[in-house]
Amino acid sequence: MIRAVVFDFDGLILDTETNEFHAYADVYRHHGAELSLEVWSKVIGTDMLSVFDPYEYLEKSIGRPIDRGQFQSMRRKLFAERMEREQLRPGVVSVLEQASRLGLAIGLASSSGSDWVTGYLSKFGISDYFSCVRTRDHVARVKPDPELYRQAVEHLGVRPEEALAFEDSANGALAAHRAGLHCVIVPNPVTASLTFGPHRKRIDTMEGLQLAELIAEITARS
Repeated sequence: MIRAVVFDFDGLILDTETNEFHAYADVYRHHGAELSLEVWSKVIGTDMLSVFDPYEYLEKSIGRPIDRGQFQSMRRKLFAERMEREQLRPGVVSVLEQASRLGLAIGLASSSGSDWVTGYLSKFGISDYFSCVRTRDHVARVKPDPELYRQAVEHLGVRPEEALAFEDSANGALAAHRAGLHCVIVPNPVTASLTFGPHRKRIDTMEGLQLAELIAEITARS
C-alpha cells in the first residue's frame, strides 16, 4: 500500500537542471571549449564539486588558467536570465493536489541546499503541500546515497516500501531505489537521453497523470 509520495526538486518540480547545464555550456563556449552532456551527466542530481570541477576541466580543455571569479559571475548571470522565464514543470501542481486529496503524506528530498529549495517553493506557492523537506543540509552524503530518502520516509511516518518517489535523474533514482522506495522517473530535456538504473516506471511528463491509477499499477506489480 502506498501511503506517501516523495518528490525530488531540481529538474523534476522546476527544471533548474537544463538551465544550469546550458549556462555552464555557454560559459565554456565563451572560453573556446565545449562541455558535453556526457561529461555533465555525472553531476546531475548530486553534489557537483564531489564528482566534477568545472574550472579545472575547462582549464585542461583550453590549456590555460581562467579567471574563476569571472567564470562564476558569467555563469550566474546566464542562469538567472534563463530562470526568469522558467515555470514549474507541467503537471506538478496537479499531482500535488491529487496526492493531497488521496490523503498521502507528501515529502521532498533534494541534494540542493535548503535555502535554494524553499526559496523556489515559496516563489511558486507550493510550500504548504510538503510536510517534510530534506536537503543536503540534513545529511552527510547526498544522492546517490539513500540517506535523504530514508530521512524523508522516517519523518513522514511510513516504511520505504509504502512510499513512491518521483525523480528526474539517474543519481536520484538510484538513491530512491537504495532506500527501498518505488521510483517513477520523469526525465527532463537534459536527462532524457541518460541511462537509468532500476525504477518502477518511466513517464515523459506529469501532465495528465492520474496518480491513483499510477499507484494501483505499481502496487499490482509489487
